[in-house]
Amino acid sequence: MNQVLFEYRLDPTTWVYLSSLMTIGIYFKFRRFWSVRNLDLLGLIAMAPGLLLIARQEEPLKQLGYTWLTVVGAGYLLRLLIDPMMVRRPLLEPNLSVDGLMFTGIALLIFLVTNVVTTQLRESDQKAAHRMDRILARQMTPDELRKALPREPGYPLFHVFATYSNTTLVPEDQARTIPVPRRALVRAVATRGSVILGHLAIVIGIVLIGYRHFDNFHTGMAVAALYLLLPYTSQMTSRVDHVVPAALLVWAIEAYRRPVVAGILLGLAGGLICYPLFLLPLWCSFYAQRGLGRFLVGVVGALVFLAATLIPISPDSATFFDYLRTMFGGGAWTLEPAAGFWTQHLAVYRIPVFVAFLAVCFAFVLWPAQKNLGTLLSCSAAIMLAVTFWYDPGQGVYHMAWFLPLLLLTVFRPNLEDRIALAAVRESRFHRRRAAAAA
Repeated sequence: MNQVLFEYRLDPTTWVYLSSLMTIGIYFKFRRFWSVRNLDLLGLIAMAPGLLLIARQEEPLKQLGYTWLTVVGAGYLLRLLIDPMMVRRPLLEPNLSVDGLMFTGIALLIFLVTNVVTTQLRESDQKAAHRMDRILARQMTPDELRKALPREPGYPLFHVFATYSNTTLVPEDQARTIPVPRRALVRAVATRGSVILGHLAIVIGIVLIGYRHFDNFHTGMAVAALYLLLPYTSQMTSRVDHVVPAALLVWAIEAYRRPVVAGILLGLAGGLICYPLFLLPLWCSFYAQRGLGRFLVGVVGALVFLAATLIPISPDSATFFDYLRTMFGGGAWTLEPAAGFWTQHLAVYRIPVFVAFLAVCFAFVLWPAQKNLGTLLSCSAAIMLAVTFWYDPGQGVYHMAWFLPLLLLTVFRPNLEDRIALAAVRESRFHRRRAAAAA
């Protein structure tokens, strides 16, 4: 950043202090001290120390950071699970006007974009570019492909593409930069362009949800500004694998009145990182009254499209099915200790956690009995947060972006009991034509 702003140096710890004070000053309701909103804000601020501890190189501090975030995440999971029962949602607008929030949000977005653009290329960028070229040219043997592809479940090429942005936590003075070939520069520009567009999509999607579905533009601007203000956003600015799935989930919520579009967006998110597929029982239950068939057409169509794009880069059928297995979560489960919270515990204890997670996912089919946009928000955020407790919680904690925008929208949402599928989703053309013919 100091390449753009003269003598600009703002380390993550200082930004935690500043952002925490700004969050309290802008959003804290001092006249309603014991409101749930204030407790939610304190919970968001409480996440920052865990992120700072994880960024340290000392292993004991990193383990403390993982434990810290796991405890805070557990508290928020409970908060999200009881959110459908909180029917009294008084309007608590932020202390800053719409104009002030808009200026703050634009300024923060400019800083975020500048942080992405000025990130230096590293040695891993050159290796990732070379690996991507060989994969696309089908120059790797099946054994080489298995070793070259990342182990993360989801769309294989997406994780290779994201390699350009997964070392941004390395301090600038410790980064080993080298001259990189043209192909690495082109890929880096594409990756960082995707990051910028992803953050912009999240911000615009949040504002539109506030304006169109909350009937309050002020609330939408408040949530968008808070998303840009949080320490997590500034620390994980350049991570493609964080921001792109989050943008797809935000826009799936925005498009909930159009089941096909919502299904396509949710299907793309599930195909890229696998975990949003656990949202399907909840979303299918929401559309059960109207739009279920169109929603499933969108989901299946998106997944089939992503699967079809794997055919040209697969040297043989066995490799294609390996790609397909990875895309749908193959390798997501292992009893080996993860890199974060579970290193301190026996890996076998992750089994009951995973079973409880599945029970919660399918319990949303029956509870709440009447699904509305509010329950869709809070329960989706709860599922994406709960993922971090059973699969590699150390890395999963880093992926707060997958649930953070939905969490913020849940915190600020009004009462949305009237936003049910039967009222918000239009009947399909087939049903309208059949009704007209019957009349």
